[in-house]
Amino acid sequence: MKELKIRWQRLLNEADQTCPRCGTTEVEVEKAIDLLRQAMKPLGVAVLLEKEALSPEMFAAAPLESNRIWVGGAPIEWWLAATSGQSQCCDACGDADCRTMTVDGKTYEAIPAELIVKAGLLAAARLLQGEPAGGCCGTPGAATPARGTALPGSGCGCG
Repeated sequence: MKELKIRWQRLLNEADQTCPRCGTTEVEVEKAIDLLRQAMKPLGVAVLLEKEALSPEMFAAAPLESNRIWVGGAPIEWWLAATSGQSQCCDACGDADCRTMTVDGKTYEAIPAELIVKAGLLAAARLLQGEPAGGCCGTPGAATPARGTALPGSGCGCG
């Protein structure tokens, strides 16, 4: 069976609490994983979820790393031709600016399941074609590779 990994990270404070933005994203990530597992099982693709906690110290050093999602090794923004941004958060995050994502002109503080599923389907399509899900030579949001548009940091030498 092929594996599609989805990794999500967020701040957890000393009381294992996070902010409402990350709490809502967690519900949406779990919903998306269930949908993707149902869709991918008949195709021989196992969908794996990895949750990573950022300590308060890690968060203080890099608050925009919280509420970040990778699909098949690539940032979700890459799959969706989206951009990341920031806005002031609350609760466990204090007054830090936290990660947002803008897709088609709409900005999300919590990432909805539909967007996670869309990115997962694009990554799964690459896997099923025998290509790395998010590794080398792909146009953001496309299921087929385009020469010279490697994912940043992929180590691809074809561009």
